[in-house]
Amino acid sequence: MTQIPDITLNNGVTIPQLGFGTFQVAEDQTQRIVESAIETGYRHIDTAAGYYNEAGVGAAVRASGLAREDVFVTTKLRNGDQGYDNALAAFEASRAALDIDYVDLYLVHWPVPSKGQYVETWKAFEKLLADGAVRAIGVSNFLPEHLETLLAETDVVPAVNQIEVHPTFQQRKLVEVSRAAGIAIEAYSPLGRGADLESDEVTSIAAAHGVTPAQVVIRWHLQQDHIVIPKSNNPERIAANLDVLGFQLTVDEIEQISSLEAGNRTGADPATAEFTQFR
Repeated sequence: MTQIPDITLNNGVTIPQLGFGTFQVAEDQTQRIVESAIETGYRHIDTAAGYYNEAGVGAAVRASGLAREDVFVTTKLRNGDQGYDNALAAFEASRAALDIDYVDLYLVHWPVPSKGQYVETWKAFEKLLADGAVRAIGVSNFLPEHLETLLAETDVVPAVNQIEVHPTFQQRKLVEVSRAAGIAIEAYSPLGRGADLESDEVTSIAAAHGVTPAQVVIRWHLQQDHIVIPKSNNPERIAANLDVLGFQLTVDEIEQISSLEAGNRTGADPATAEFTQFR
């Protein structure tokens, strides 16, 4: 099995740096696809209440035969469940759907600034952490102003900020602000939903190493200390996305890929994303 490197979070918990994402994986396919990922060697599975596939993820983890501590499970709070009491109840619903004793990483999926509830939501997350129901807590899609408010008004620094990051949308300022606070960066849509794989820079680097463009971009993430969660329903691509430890990009190659920044956001803007997003 491929030995996936770990990242140590700010509370000492380790997370496999390369994981498997389940966004838009249908519930009736989730167990089969996640089982395939685990069999391939993934030990970090990312889901969310708003993906409506937590039950399939949990079933796959249990069916794997691995010890619970050998599979790192992340899930996220649905936007409609923000607020202190709502968040606590929603966590229990997620834990029941997953059918596991604890969650390794629990994230606030979106800040939803129009509702102004993410601070009280975070205080519920702090309680879950103190109670041992989760091993680490973090946020997703939080911009610098959201992080500033959270850090000023609560006690626990988020362990992770899961954000859209890929070669044509790198969010460098947000990455800088997050890391300055001790918050690890986790990249979703790490391949730009496939669009970033077609550039001349990426394809030429892939040809030079005898690998796929997707493997090049995943390697680019890893060498910048991003936690990265590519997603695929295709068993061959699932395997290929994990097979990225046998080569290394040069400094020049990393710079070529980094030069592709173009502000190409593919998902919602956290500054304006409304309550219905992943409701």
